[in-house]
Amino acid sequence: MSPVQSLIASHRQGRNVGLYSVCCSNELVLRAAMDVAHRHGTLLLIEATSNQVDQFGGYTGMTPPQYRDYVLALAREEGFPAHRLVLGGDHLGPNAWQKRPAEEAMAHARVLIEAYVAAGFHKIHLDCSMSCADDPTPLADATVAARSAELARIAERTAAEHGLPPPVYVIGTEVPVPGGEASLAGGLAVTTPQAAEQTLAIHRQAFAAPDLAAAWERVIAMVVQPGVDFDHSSVHDYDPVAAEALADFLERQPRIVFEAHSTDYQREDGLHALVRDHFAILKVGPAATFAYREALFALAAIEAELLPPEQRSELPQVLERCMLDNPKHWQQHYHGDERDLHLLRLYALSDRCRYYWGEPALVAAVQRLFDNLRAHAPPAFLLSQYLPEQYRAVRAGTLANTPEALVRHRIGLCLHEYARACSANTAGERPPAVAVAVASANG
Repeated sequence: MSPVQSLIASHRQGRNVGLYSVCCSNELVLRAAMDVAHRHGTLLLIEATSNQVDQFGGYTGMTPPQYRDYVLALAREEGFPAHRLVLGGDHLGPNAWQKRPAEEAMAHARVLIEAYVAAGFHKIHLDCSMSCADDPTPLADATVAARSAELARIAERTAAEHGLPPPVYVIGTEVPVPGGEASLAGGLAVTTPQAAEQTLAIHRQAFAAPDLAAAWERVIAMVVQPGVDFDHSSVHDYDPVAAEALADFLERQPRIVFEAHSTDYQREDGLHALVRDHFAILKVGPAATFAYREALFALAAIEAELLPPEQRSELPQVLERCMLDNPKHWQQHYHGDERDLHLLRLYALSDRCRYYWGEPALVAAVQRLFDNLRAHAPPAFLLSQYLPEQYRAVRAGTLANTPEALVRHRIGLCLHEYARACSANTAGERPPAVAVAVASANG
C-alpha cells in the first residue's frame, strides 16, 4: 500500500484528512507549495496536466521526465525531501488531441500514459471522458471506461517494466473541464448518486480482466461534480446540502473517495466541508497562479511609485503585449468589447495569463522587477498599501522584505487553506509527517 493509499484509507476509517493537489508548473508556485508542505508536515502532491506536459513537450515545453527532474531540482534547492513528494498526471487521455479521430487521439494517449508512468508519476488520473472528432457527444460511459482500462493496462505494464511502484488511479466520467467553466450563468448540477453508481459499476466491469484486477484495487478516487467551479468572474461555492446524497452514496462504497476538481477560489470553510463529505482530494491550480499574478502586479505598482518610467519593468504592460501578440490561449475563451477583453486578459479568475509567464519578454520583465525591488526595497508604507498581509508578516519579523519572499508568501496564503482543510488537526499544530517517495525512472 502506497502512502497515498494509506492516507485515503485513513480518511475512510474516519479521520478528517485529505490530500491537496497542486496542479502547476510555475516555479514560484511550486516553491511556495514546498513552503506550505514544510510548515504543515504534509506530503506534497504536484500534478502536471496533459496539455501542460506531454511526450511532445506540451505548452510548457517539458516532457514527463523533464518535468520530474524540474520538480526534484526545485525540491533539492528548497531542502524539501524527495521522499515526501508525489507526482501525479492530470486528465491523462486523449484530451490534448480530442479534435482528431478517436484512434489517432488514443494512439497519442497510449504514448502519453507510458511516458508519465515511466518517469515515475504515481497518481494517474485516467480521463477519457471527452469526445474525439469522430465520436458521438456525449461519449457513452462504457466507452470512457473501456478506454480508461486500456490506458491502465499500459500503465501497469510500464511500471512493472521499469521496476517502479504500481500507480494509483483516479477514474470518472463527469469530469469538469480543466481550468474552470466558460460560464456558470446556467447553473451547476451536482452529480447524482445514480450517475456515480453507474460510473463505478461500468469501470469495475471494464477492469474485470485478470490482468487489471490488481489495478482496480488501486483505484483510490472517482471524479464527480460536487457543485464547485468557477468561470471568468464568479465562483460557485460548495453547498453541503446539495451534495448530501452524493456524500451518502460514498459512505456505502469501499476504499474510494471523491476527487474534486476546480476547487479554486472556494472559501476555506467550503474546503473543510468538502473533505468532511469525502471529497478528500482537492485540486487547485489557477487560484495559485492568480495569487502569483496579484503579487507581481502589486510589486509593479510599488515599483511605479519608486522609480521613473524608464527604469521600470512595466510588467503589466508586457503581459498585455504578450497576450495580444499570441492570443491562442485566450481568444476562444474571452468575449466582449476591447475594455472587457483587456480586463479579462489581466484579471479573470480563469487566469489564462498563466500560459504566458514562460515567454522570454515576461521572464525578463519579472527579473527586472525583482532586480529593481532588491535595489530599492519597498518602504513599509507601500507594502501596507499594496501587500498588507505581507506587510504584517514583515513587521512581525517572519518574512523577508524581498520580492521573491513576498510573492511566495502571497501564494502560500492560498495554499495554506488547502493544507489546513486536509489536516485532521485544524488547530494549527504540526501534524505528523507522512513519508512518500517519488518513484524515479533513474532509480
